Amino acid sequence: MPDFIWVVAVLVVAVGGGVLGFYISTNAVQQKLRASREEAERLRAQAEAEKKDLILHATQEAMTVRGRAEEEVRERRQELQRIERRLTQKEENLDRKVEQNETRERQLVDKEQGLDGLKADIEKVKDRQLEELQRVAELTTIEAKDTLLKMVEQEIREDANRRLIQLEKAYREDAGRRSREILVEAIQRVTSEVISDTTTSVVPIPSDDMKGRIIGREGRNIRALEHATGVDIIIDDTPDAVTLSCFDPVRREIARLSLSKLVTDGRIHPTRIEEVVERAKAEVDQVIIKEGERAIYEAGLPDIHPELAKYLGRLKFRYSYGQNVLEHSVESTKFAGIIASELGANVNIVKKGALLHDIGKGMDHEMEGPHALIGASLVERYEKSREVVICVAKHHDDWFTNTLEGSIVQVADAISGGRPGARAESMDRYVKRLQALEEIANGYPGVEKSYAVQAGRELRILVKPSAVDDLGAMRMARDIARKVEESLEYPGQIKVTVVREIRAIEYAQ
Repeated sequence: MPDFIWVVAVLVVAVGGGVLGFYISTNAVQQKLRASREEAERLRAQAEAEKKDLILHATQEAMTVRGRAEEEVRERRQELQRIERRLTQKEENLDRKVEQNETRERQLVDKEQGLDGLKADIEKVKDRQLEELQRVAELTTIEAKDTLLKMVEQEIREDANRRLIQLEKAYREDAGRRSREILVEAIQRVTSEVISDTTTSVVPIPSDDMKGRIIGREGRNIRALEHATGVDIIIDDTPDAVTLSCFDPVRREIARLSLSKLVTDGRIHPTRIEEVVERAKAEVDQVIIKEGERAIYEAGLPDIHPELAKYLGRLKFRYSYGQNVLEHSVESTKFAGIIASELGANVNIVKKGALLHDIGKGMDHEMEGPHALIGASLVERYEKSREVVICVAKHHDDWFTNTLEGSIVQVADAISGGRPGARAESMDRYVKRLQALEEIANGYPGVEKSYAVQAGRELRILVKPSAVDDLGAMRMARDIARKVEESLEYPGQIKVTVVREIRAIEYAQ
């Protein structure tokens, strides 16, 4: 029984707790619902207020935009009205101008009709005058025009000739003065020493006993040396000296250097000779390359081909009347550069042409022909500029093409070779050669005058046109050239020019 009571009591307590809990939770839910409704009402009220504010603000903004749009429409309407008034005004002005132009056009038509009538009257009067002039002068209109045109043409030609002569005289005087100034300035700016070097073919030896050692047993040493160098070795009665003879200056220099080393060393036999000659060749080759590079550096032309530098260095051992050809080329380059800058020519082309103008002298024994054309052929292999080739070929008038740069190189060559002290040829020998050239030409019938020009490089002959015809002039040039070859000794070549001309001269008193 007590257990049952406890169970009932527990059940009662449990039911009572459940009811109490349900009540409590129900109250809490109701409180939350009330709070949610209040919050929802508050948010709804707030949204309504914001909605009213937005509607009010949008209404105000719309009214403002509408006001601006209406104001802009009013302004545009006023602007269109102003434009319309201006267009109406312009249209009225155009109408007035059209009326004025129509009036002027009618007046012009009337005047043109009047002018046509006047022209017809003038033509009738002109025809009557021409008929009268033809009757009086006994000339037709075409003949009178031809006569008048010929008279006017003759007067114009005479006046043009007079002015041309005056201008030519003035230009010649100015050109002569300017050229003298340029040449004097070029000579003054290039201060080079007087060149007095001469070629030598003599090798000193310590004693005459050395001559026997040079000759060797049965001449084997001297034959080996001549065979290795290509030079003739002359051993004569000259004390303490051996003479070397060869037309090639480079081979002569190799032989001189080889013989000097053999004499200094004292061991002279064929095997030793070959070794020394090979070393001498290598040394001379190095000297040639260095001298060529030095000349290019002094001339300020670094773009010259290395192969041309080798041929240029060979000129170190070449002399022309005592003047070293390499130094002459460098000096000519300086003259040519100054003259070219004064005349506005291409300085680079002129300097290249001047430096390389005598390069053919380093190989003229290997090829036939004048050294100018030989050098031009060599330069053409390595130089892209055609103007430089023309400068080399033109410097002795061996080429038909003439350019300003070629003429400058020719002048620079003449200045360097003709300045005082440049060449060691005696004046007496030089004058005698020129006189001999003129005497040969004067000995032919029909020769009026003859002149040796360009330092004896050209013989210019003036013949009487009545005594020598064109064919005879050609024959005379060929005969004189052959006689000069047979009679005289001279360096390079001599150009023979026979001039046959008829001049008509009159003087206006």
